[in-house]
Amino acid sequence: MTRTTDLTDAAHTADASLLPLNDTQAHVELTESYAAHNYHPLRVVLASGEGAWVTDVEGRRYLDCLAGYSALNFGHSHPRLVERAREQLGRLTLTSRAFYNDQLGPFARDLAALTGKEMILPMNSGAEAVETAIKVARKWAYLVKGVPEPQATIIAMEGNFHGRTTTIVSFSDDPAATAHYAPYTPGFKLVPYGDLAALEAAIDETTAAVLLEPVQGEAGVIIPPEGYLQGVRALCNASDVLMMADEIQSGLARTGRTFACDHEDVVPDVYMLGKALGGGLYPVSAVAADGDVLSVITPGTHGSTFGGNPLAAAIGREVVAMLETGEFQQRAATLGARLAAGLEGLVGQGVDAVRTRGLWAGVDISPGLASGRQVSEQLLERGVLAKEAHGQTVRLAPPLVASEDDIDLLVGAFAGICRG
Repeated sequence: MTRTTDLTDAAHTADASLLPLNDTQAHVELTESYAAHNYHPLRVVLASGEGAWVTDVEGRRYLDCLAGYSALNFGHSHPRLVERAREQLGRLTLTSRAFYNDQLGPFARDLAALTGKEMILPMNSGAEAVETAIKVARKWAYLVKGVPEPQATIIAMEGNFHGRTTTIVSFSDDPAATAHYAPYTPGFKLVPYGDLAALEAAIDETTAAVLLEPVQGEAGVIIPPEGYLQGVRALCNASDVLMMADEIQSGLARTGRTFACDHEDVVPDVYMLGKALGGGLYPVSAVAADGDVLSVITPGTHGSTFGGNPLAAAIGREVVAMLETGEFQQRAATLGARLAAGLEGLVGQGVDAVRTRGLWAGVDISPGLASGRQVSEQLLERGVLAKEAHGQTVRLAPPLVASEDDIDLLVGAFAGICRG
C-alpha cells in the first residue's frame, strides 16, 4: 500500500539528531510524518523544563499550566526526585517480579501508610491501575461477596475518564473515545455524576463496585455536589459494594488535600493512583486497598513486567516522602485560592463559569469570545501553556511549585484575552 503525503521531503529523510535545534517547523513536520496522529498538539516544541517553566527549541519560555495532566505536580526536574532517580539508575532498574528487590517493600509500606490501606499493587500507567481495580472488584465480587459468575457489574459515571484501553472506553460516553472500537466489554452501568438517587436505583445484587473520579478532570474539572462522596460511601456500605476512587489526576496534593476524597472525609475501599506518583520522571501507578480486597489477587493471576521495578519504587517512595510533610497540599490550597479569586473576577467578561478545587481549575469560555482551543492558542502566544477540554472549557493545573507571581501571570494572560 502506497502512502502519499504533502509534507516536505526533509521531514521524511531528516535524522532527528541532525535537525536544527531551533527549528520548530522541522520538528513539527518530522513528528507529524512519523508519529500517529492521536493527539492535536499546540504548535510549540518543548526542549527543557525546570520547576513550573519550560523552554522551547527556539529559546522561548512558557509557564506550564497543564503539568502533564497532574503528572508534574512537583514541576519539571525537581532536584530531589532527579537525584533519587539518578542514584537508582546507577544501581538497579529492573528485575521483574520474578524476584524481590530492595526498593519495592519500602515503597509499598510507605504508600500504604499514606493511603491508610494495608496493601498496594504496583503497576505503570493510570489506565493499568484502573484495569487492575476492575479485575480486583470482579474477583472480589465472586470470591467474597458471592455474586454468581459471570454476572458482576460495575457502576461508573457519565462524563468519566479513566483511560483509553478497550475495556475502559467500553464505559465511556465520549464518542471520540468509543467510536469504531466495538465490540465493547460488557458488565458496566452508567449513571449521572452527582446523582445519588440514580446511583441507588442502579445498585442491585450483581453490583461489585462503584467507580468514580472525586473530581472529573478530563470533563473540565467537574466538582460533585457537596455531600455526594459521603452519600456514595453510605450507599456502598449499605449494599456491600466497593467504592473505588480514581485519584490518578485528583490525588497526591493536586486539590489541596492528599486525596480529593479527603475534602469530604471519605475513605474509599480502593484508591487508584498514578501520574504524580512518578514525579514526572517515570510512569508509576498503584492500586491501594485493604487485605480483604487485594488478597483475591494470587500468584499468576495478575502481573506486570515493569510494575514495582526498583526505579519506579525508588521514585514513588520519594514522592510519598515529599507528600508526608503537607507542604505541597498547603501550596495547592493557597495558590488555588489565589487562582480562583483572579479567575472569578473574569466571569461575565468572556468567562461563563469557573470551577476550582485546590490548584486545579476548569474555565468555561463564553462562545461569543472564542473556543477553548482558540483561547489555548492565545495563551500560548502570551507564554502560558494550557489545553481545552470538551470545546469551551480550558483546564488549568499549574505545578504545585509555581509561585504567586506565576499564578498572577496566568490570571493576567486570561484577563488580557477576555478584555481584549
